[in-house]
Amino acid sequence: MNFHVGFFYAPDFLSSRKKDMKRLLSLLLLLCPVLLCAQQRPDTTFAFSINEPEHEIGEGPVICIDAAHNNFHTADGGFSPFARVVKADGYQVKGITEKLTSESILADCSVLMIINPLHQTNLGNWVLPTPSAFLEEEIEIVNEWVRSGGAFFLIADHMPFAGAASDLGKSFGFEFRNGFATVEKEQNQPDVFSIQNGRLKESPITGNNVTSVTSFTGSSFQYPESAIPVMVFTEGDFSLDPQIAWQFEENTKTVPIHGYAQGALMNYGEGKLAVFGEAAMFTAQTIQTPNGTFNVGLNNKEMAPQNISFLLNLIHWLD
Repeated sequence: MNFHVGFFYAPDFLSSRKKDMKRLLSLLLLLCPVLLCAQQRPDTTFAFSINEPEHEIGEGPVICIDAAHNNFHTADGGFSPFARVVKADGYQVKGITEKLTSESILADCSVLMIINPLHQTNLGNWVLPTPSAFLEEEIEIVNEWVRSGGAFFLIADHMPFAGAASDLGKSFGFEFRNGFATVEKEQNQPDVFSIQNGRLKESPITGNNVTSVTSFTGSSFQYPESAIPVMVFTEGDFSLDPQIAWQFEENTKTVPIHGYAQGALMNYGEGKLAVFGEAAMFTAQTIQTPNGTFNVGLNNKEMAPQNISFLLNLIHWLD
């Protein structure tokens, strides 16, 4: 999630589209993404410690985070809280500032992370089309690197990021929908994926300590048969696919996404792949609203109490 201070609400949306679109539009007035973008910040006060880290501090595997594709989130930017969590677990974190045109760039990476890439034509211009952020050569190299034993964690948030990552995801068999996905829910609530509501599936990363995870508006995708779905959409969930990000009208394309996913895992050759359609759930941000500071992500213990455990389980699976 990027640039918003509210959450989708659309009861019986697909059965009464026009009526519910008007209700949704009135609630989207809370979002004001462009005006509030300067107030969305990584939470510099977010602190985290682990009594028994997975690795000796500073000596664990290297997690490489892409910063060469106009990424909205980087290791020293929006994902610096994520970096603090994994460093507390013993991992090392490294930013990659070069295009992925050689496997040698990934030589010391145990896990490659690409988060919300963007084509240069969409910088400050979140309007269709949203071209791929990657050269064909880069896509081939990442594929071969994973197939040969690498671990890849791809996150592509709502439009335009899902569009910019579409070709890369498709090369592994994942089809991103370049829109704004949401679950059917109560007003002004984030998206809860739980074992109880059927949206969180048992998987290698739920384990015994995760029964619910929370996301904060992202994208959806279709996944190949060989993938393990983790976070899935059910009946009544939908994607809004506007021409311009955050500009919703009564004729905005609306697509049911029952059976789509927002998180999935897959073994790929000798390597592993994790694909997710939402970024905020894996980091910690603050947004200034007229009513004060709102915590988004790992720092919201009330709305997302198990997200940190989910994140660590995911990194351990990739490692």
